[in-house]
Amino acid sequence: MDPTLSPLARGLRAGLDSDTAFSSIVPPIYLGTNFAFETLHSTPQYDYTRSGNPTRDLLGEGIATLEGGAEGIITSSGLSALMLCFTALVPASGRIIAPHDCYGGTWRLLQYLAETGHFTVDHVDQTDPQALTEALQHPTDLVLIETPSNPLLRPTDLATTVEKVHAAGALALADNTFCSPLRQRPIKFGTDIVVHSTTKFINGHSDAVGGALVAADAQVGEKLKLWANVLGITASAFDSWLVLRGLRTLDARVRIHDANAAEIVELLVTHPATTTVHYPGLANHPGHEIAARQQTSFGSMISFEVVGGLAGVEAFCHGLRIFDIAESLGGVESLVAHPATMTHASMPHEVQLAAGITPALLRLSVGIEPIADLLADIRDGLERVLKVGR
Repeated sequence: MDPTLSPLARGLRAGLDSDTAFSSIVPPIYLGTNFAFETLHSTPQYDYTRSGNPTRDLLGEGIATLEGGAEGIITSSGLSALMLCFTALVPASGRIIAPHDCYGGTWRLLQYLAETGHFTVDHVDQTDPQALTEALQHPTDLVLIETPSNPLLRPTDLATTVEKVHAAGALALADNTFCSPLRQRPIKFGTDIVVHSTTKFINGHSDAVGGALVAADAQVGEKLKLWANVLGITASAFDSWLVLRGLRTLDARVRIHDANAAEIVELLVTHPATTTVHYPGLANHPGHEIAARQQTSFGSMISFEVVGGLAGVEAFCHGLRIFDIAESLGGVESLVAHPATMTHASMPHEVQLAAGITPALLRLSVGIEPIADLLADIRDGLERVLKVGR
C-alpha cells in the first residue's frame, strides 16, 4: 500500500488491492487449514492456520496501523486477547493491577486466574492518582487500564498513568474497546499494549466475536504472536474477514454513533426520570477534561440512573421499540443493558456498589438508526419510568 497515505486511510483500506492472483479489490478469505511446502526443506510464510493466516494477518496489520503500533495479533475474543497478554507477559509469581470498576468479564477472568495461582491481582481506582501511586509501591508486572471505564465512562489519564507504571518497572496495557482506534490511540501516550474486543466497534455488525492486541514494540509483538500459537487462541479466517470488512466502515459508523449519542445525552440530562447521567462529553462529568485531551470525540456509550430503582429500570426497558435489551456494544443497532444483572453480574453485589454500579443503572450503546426514532424510544421509556414513580 502507498506509504504516503495517512494512517487512517491505510488502516481502513487494509487488505484492499492485495490479491495477486486475480486482482480482486477485496481480498479473498483463506479458509484453508494448511499450506503446502515448496520442498521438503523449505520454510513457507504460512504452514498451518493456527500459526498464521493471510486473512487474519491483514486484519492485524490494519488495526496496528490505526493504533500506531508495531504488531497486531488477532484472537478469538477480547477475553482471549487478555488471557494471551497475561500468560505471555506476567510470570507465575507476578502481580497485576486492574481497575476497581473493570468490565465484569475481565474481573471474572482475573479472579479465576488469581485464585488458581497464576498471579496476584489488586483492583485500584485508577482515577485516584494517590491510590495508584500507593499500589505501585509494591512490585508489579502489568497494569491494566480501561479508559473510559465500563459502565460509568470514567476516563483515566493515560499519559500520567503510563508514566507512573513505567517508573515502577511495569508494562501498561490499555483496553481501548469503548473508543476504538479512531477516538483514542493509547500508544500515543506511551502505552505498551492495546487490547480490543473487536466484536464491538471495530466489527460493528454483531456477527463476529474476536479480540486484538497491538504492541508498541515489535519484540513484544513477536512474543505475543508466539504465545497466541502456543495457546491456540487465534481467530478463524472467516471471523477475521468479517471484522476486516467492518474495519473499512469504522470511520463512517462512529461519526453517526457519536452524533446520535450527543443528542440522546441532551434528552437524558433534562428529563426528570433520570437522577444521574454518565457521559464524558458533559462538562460536569468526572474526567471530562481528560477525555477532551486524549480522545478525539466523547463516544457513543452512555450510562444513567433512573428514579424508582429496579422498578424504574424495568419500566424503561419493557416497551422499547428500537433499543434491544442485550449485552455487548458497538454494533450498528442500539442496545440497552442493565450492568448489575448482565455485563457485571459476575461481580459480588458489594463490589458492584463500590464501583458505582447500582440497581438503578442502565447502559446504552447508541446505534446509527435515525435519531428521531431513537429519541422517541428513549423519551417514551423515560415517561414510563415517571408513571412507576408516581
